[in-house]
Amino acid sequence: MYGGDEVSAIVVDLGSHTCKAGYAGEDAPKAVFPSIVGAVAGMEAMDVDVDSTKTNSSDDSKTNAVESEKEKGKRKLYVGSQALNYRRDHMEMLSPIKDGIVSDWDLVDNIWDHAFKSCLMIDPKEHPMLLAEPPMNTQQQREKAAELMFEKYKVPALFMAKNPVLTSFATGRATSLVVDCGGGSTTIAPVHEGYVLQKAVISAPFGGEFLTDCLLKSLESKGIKIRPRYSFKRKEVRAGEFQVEDVNLPDTTESYKLFCQRMIVGDIKDSICRVPDTPYDDKSYSNIPTTSYELPDGQTLEIGADRFKVPDVMFNPSIVQTIPGMEKYSDMIPSVRGLPHMVMESINKCDVDMRRELYSSILLAGGTSSMQQLKERLEKDLIEESPHSARVKVLASGNTTERRFSVWIGGSILASLGSFQQMWFSKSEYEEHGASYIQRKCP
Repeated sequence: MYGGDEVSAIVVDLGSHTCKAGYAGEDAPKAVFPSIVGAVAGMEAMDVDVDSTKTNSSDDSKTNAVESEKEKGKRKLYVGSQALNYRRDHMEMLSPIKDGIVSDWDLVDNIWDHAFKSCLMIDPKEHPMLLAEPPMNTQQQREKAAELMFEKYKVPALFMAKNPVLTSFATGRATSLVVDCGGGSTTIAPVHEGYVLQKAVISAPFGGEFLTDCLLKSLESKGIKIRPRYSFKRKEVRAGEFQVEDVNLPDTTESYKLFCQRMIVGDIKDSICRVPDTPYDDKSYSNIPTTSYELPDGQTLEIGADRFKVPDVMFNPSIVQTIPGMEKYSDMIPSVRGLPHMVMESINKCDVDMRRELYSSILLAGGTSSMQQLKERLEKDLIEESPHSARVKVLASGNTTERRFSVWIGGSILASLGSFQQMWFSKSEYEEHGASYIQRKCP
């Protein structure tokens, strides 16, 4: 129907931390940017414009702003890494996704718009769209997405595929247990012959951003200040020696400051954290050698036990209670189990005949799964706790790009298959049956 070489489908994976978009058939997404949006409310938006024209002579800051009319006056939205790195007075950081489910469609709309117009520079009218969606997505959410795609972007065809299924396809399997450690949550979903077994899906509210917050609080409790890049100026006193002075910007919002701190701490986490081989306890890690990391303002951190303590939260969530400043999560901790237990619980909810196969093909996906030693530790814990007849095999691509983008890559493979072309939910079908038909076309 949409065969032929001239039109390639567009694959979009909107995650809780980053949005990935690109052409089907390619091996990595062209556009990767934060799925968080900066918003400046009505009255302030007018003032900001006057200032930014003086200071920013470049046109980027203007073109990247997507204006959207709102009942509460205008709010001006900024999307994309470039627009967010520029500090603006009163800019609040908003995330469209809460617990894996979209809560603000206006923001999603702007994120898609940015991906199509500014990053891929395509006209959505000409390309079929493959959207990745979380396994817990409700019918109402899917219909809303279909409606936006067909009504606003006027796409010729649409398909919505579940994240775990796409991850499974990316590794060339039809059956597997997908452990997806994302930014906002960790989801474990068994996939059988290309379908998610809905009743056995387990999700926990800790992901990469939760670990980043743990590390941030842990560093702050030791008196280390993480200063965002905009809050200081460096002056060279002598060659190679810098003097740092604070810049006072009272109108910066708390959420923007936190966003910038998370960027820095997220990098610390990615570069030096690793999962300990055995469950963490303060005694055995108290005299561990430290690793140094230089912050943007020039101060050097020596990080010891925290390198191991923070990642171990995924295996033993009760550690969170020992981190100062994380008290607000203490009520959610008792209900959350560690990764190995969640994996076993999910497998035990599946049919007896499938369990052996699932144990031997556990797939790691998502950005947080690239944490050093995560695969080894998960495998070790599962071998200890699983029934002895099971052969436990945890599979993860050695290439971190592939782990991070496995959902997108699976979508890229799926949308470029010849046999898939008859599966699209076309515009004519949408006009005939309405948005609810998506349930029939994309089970």
